[in-house]
Amino acid sequence: MTRSPTSPKHVLITGGSGLLGMRLTDALLEKGYRVSHLGRKPGKDVRVQTFLWDVTKGKVDEQCIDDTDVIVHLAGAGIADKKWSEDRKKLIINSRAASIRLIYNLIQRRPNKVNSIISAAAIGYYGNRGNELLTEESPPGKGFMPECCIAWEEAADEGKKLGLRVVKLRTGVVLDKKGGALRQMAMPVKLYAGAALGSGRQWVPWIHWQDAVDMYLAAIENINLTGVYNMVAPAPVTNRQLMKAIATQLDRPLWFFTVPGLVFKMLMGEMSIIILGSTRVSSQKIQDEGFVFKYPDLAGALKQIYG
Repeated sequence: MTRSPTSPKHVLITGGSGLLGMRLTDALLEKGYRVSHLGRKPGKDVRVQTFLWDVTKGKVDEQCIDDTDVIVHLAGAGIADKKWSEDRKKLIINSRAASIRLIYNLIQRRPNKVNSIISAAAIGYYGNRGNELLTEESPPGKGFMPECCIAWEEAADEGKKLGLRVVKLRTGVVLDKKGGALRQMAMPVKLYAGAALGSGRQWVPWIHWQDAVDMYLAAIENINLTGVYNMVAPAPVTNRQLMKAIATQLDRPLWFFTVPGLVFKMLMGEMSIIILGSTRVSSQKIQDEGFVFKYPDLAGALKQIYG
């Protein structure tokens, strides 16, 4: 049901200028919500007000939480933008954990009516787990990605001490032709050079961008949702299956050979685990809450995306 435009709930999004943030902004505005962004520089979207912050300096426009009901925390330095030096690792973690703590400090000292925090998280929490089927109850893996995700989620959970409802959505690979992983994977396929990566047998937890947006909407609107949920489609696929489905949708061949994992390790170092790691993740918990995926299977998702 569309909310009344005369008294919309106010949602503040950190990282709202990112691809998923823009998709969510569009959906919220269409439903009659009032939306604001919290970013490092003035926004270009005239439909929303952008408040400024500088996490490294611990500064934030305190008016950002005035009349705000729900905060959606999407901000964070790109995981795969640069190699993982020790400084880069600190930035990746702090851009997620220190940023939400900055907001919590503001909530503590300024009158507000914030009641819910919907925080992005990542399936990187589980690490490289082979064929094991992972649920929200599975323990974290080992390595930098699990370390980052643990710090990220623990920081988000500090909102519980303030009486806030905290929802964490462990996101898989969001498929969207406008950007992200799908554009990178599709590029060689379009050039008739598509092939599976690494062994090709590693599991890739994916989700259509529309289902990702809808899950955020569900977390915002359903106050019974709390805790952590996997944001992945019900049917995980292997890397080879994913690349084959992309090639089929684009009417291109997929070469029988694979791109050796050693290539990625040489080029990316420790960060190669993003491509070579295997994470088979269950979506059953969110489905048990009544969430219905619009695009539960990969072929249908890609058909909609490219159609």
